[in-house]
Order: sequence, then C-alpha cells, then structure tokens
Amino acid sequence: MTDPRETLEGRVLALLDLTSLNDDDDMPRIVQLCSHALTPYGDVAAVCVYPRFTHIARRTLNGLGGRAIKVASVCNFPSGDAPAAEVVEEVRRTLGDGADEIDLVYPYRKLLEGKPTGAVELIRACKALCGPYHTLKVIVESGELRDPELIRTASREAIEGGADFIKTSTGKVPVNATPEAAQVMLECIAEAGGKVGFKASGGLRTLEDAQVYLEMAERLLGAQWISPQHLRFGASALLDDLLRRLKAMPADIIA
Repeated sequence: MTDPRETLEGRVLALLDLTSLNDDDDMPRIVQLCSHALTPYGDVAAVCVYPRFTHIARRTLNGLGGRAIKVASVCNFPSGDAPAAEVVEEVRRTLGDGADEIDLVYPYRKLLEGKPTGAVELIRACKALCGPYHTLKVIVESGELRDPELIRTASREAIEGGADFIKTSTGKVPVNATPEAAQVMLECIAEAGGKVGFKASGGLRTLEDAQVYLEMAERLLGAQWISPQHLRFGASALLDDLLRRLKAMPADIIA
C-alpha cells in the first residue's frame, strides 16, 4: 500500500499555499480556509491571507492541530507601489500579528516605466525584519512585466535583496503564472546557486497545471531540490482537484 504523501497528488498537496485573497473575505471564510488546510492525506504547506486575517489564521490553525502549517500574508499588495517606509511598517506589523511568511510585491510598475525601483533596498529592509526564522517571498508580477529580460531583472534584484522565494504573480492581473516566466525565474535561481525558492501563483487549478512547474523545477534544479522549502504553488482550486483525485484512488493503493 502507498502512503498518499508519496503519490504525485500528495507531493503537490504538501507544496500548496492554500490562498484566499478576496475583497469580501471575512473571519468565517478564513476559519473555513484553515480547516481545509488539514486533510486526510496530509497538510498543506501554508495558508495565505490578507494581513488583517493573519492572527485569525494562526489562532485557528493552532486550535485545529495545524501548528506546523505556515501562515503567509501579502504586503505592498497588489499594486507594488506603496512608499517604502509604509511597506516596511506593514511587514513589521504583519509579522507581529503572527505571520510566518511574507509575500511582498516587487515595485514592478517602476521597472516597466524605466525608473529606479529601489527594489533591492526595499527587499533587504523587509528581509532584515523577517530574519532567519521568517520566509520572504517576492512577487515579481511576471504577467505584467511580460518581457523576459524585465522578468530576469526583477528576479535577480529580488535574489540580491535577500528573498527566500521569488513568486510569479499576485493573481490580480489578467496574466499570472506562465511556463515561459517560470523558465526565466528558475534559471535565475539556478545561476544563484539554487538556494532561493520558487512559487507559481495565479491560474493553477489542476494537477496538470502544477505538474508543468514541478517538472520544470526538477529539470533545472534536480529532484532533490523539490520540497516546501524551495517550491510552492499558490492556489485554492488546486486543492479541490487534488482531493478529488486522492479520494478516487483504490483503497488498496492508499492506506
């Protein structure tokens, strides 16, 4: 019999940042999100919520026995153009409310406009607050940058600033994660020694969607690189597809 965590579906589930970033989110919805994070087939890696729900998510997960599940929250979100001092204060406050991980939007509009971004300094200041015990993911908004060279510039600046992960998208723009952007971002991670992680976010709904990025990461960085410390999928609908597939597996395959 096979441990469900050893199936492809189980491996992807363990890499999932279960996400709710809707304008009408409220406390009951976040509590429900957290309850879905613990499944009969294993737990997700993290739940990702707006800063105002960070303390609710942490308290709810703890109460459900999900202390190992991380709480991620978004800052400088979604436009990426808040003043640096405000962003740093938002990160400080969000960490104080119990966030384990910060998903920070890179100032991509300035890059598009050809202006100095100040991104390295901003990311460095936010990483100083996160320290070694909190994870900083930087969202480059690849679907808005579009040009591979701009995506490469943003990825390299995020890595230079000390990002623990680089992430494709906010999920709030027309084009989100794409294999083409992921290829560029993963190449940047590889050239920097493979110490930085990658998060594909936006538009992932099925196992097949996730598998594209999983296989690309394995090809460029090796199978041993694949773990929640290096690879995440930001989604909500993806969990439904994984659970449907796991439930459909014969009992003699999964015990």
